[in-house]
Amino acid sequence: QVRLVESGGGLVQPGGSLRLSCAASGNIFSLNVMAWYRQAAGKQRELVAAISKGGRTNYGDSVKGRFTISRDNTKSTVYLQMNSLKPEDTAVYYCNSGALVLQTPGDSWGQGTQVTVSS
Repeated sequence: QVRLVESGGGLVQPGGSLRLSCAASGNIFSLNVMAWYRQAAGKQRELVAAISKGGRTNYGDSVKGRFTISRDNTKSTVYLQMNSLKPEDTAVYYCNSGALVLQTPGDSWGQGTQVTVSS
């Protein structure tokens, strides 16, 4: 069982930046891929970015070039640096772990953190 706790969400103006963090605890030895997903109101949950334990990454098309995922394995923490934010980035962002590949989610989810991009 892995517990994931996100932080760093909030309200930001278009063009601004935010950094999300997700700290994992529990059975962290099972962590391979860690990822961020998001779900906007009325839409399906979608992949934002994923990173393997070795540092390979995969990004959703809509965030490529603007968002950067990273992880600190010594702290069991994954980060999402979000730059050049747009109103369409508004969503609840969820941390995810447990997957073996970069393209699909694992079984463990955080509680989510709201990101709102608005002027």
